[in-house]
Amino acid sequence: MINVKILGSGCANCKTTFQLIDEITRSKGVEVELEKVEDMGEIMSYGVMSTPGVMVGDKLVHSGGIPTRSAIESWF
Repeated sequence: MINVKILGSGCANCKTTFQLIDEITRSKGVEVELEKVEDMGEIMSYGVMSTPGVMVGDKLVHSGGIPTRSAIESWF
């Protein structure tokens, strides 16, 4: 199981990013544990200055704006 963190304040872009990752990983049959991180101190500790940010495992793979479907698919 892959741990995926969506880093953001809960804005529309963060919610859309969460939904896209959930949809794409389900369609590919990839087991992930999706987690929303809304604490700004924790978000900044990952080096994210622009949200939404996405962590896959321990790696920051995206920051700022909604990632494309192709980008999300490439992470999994």
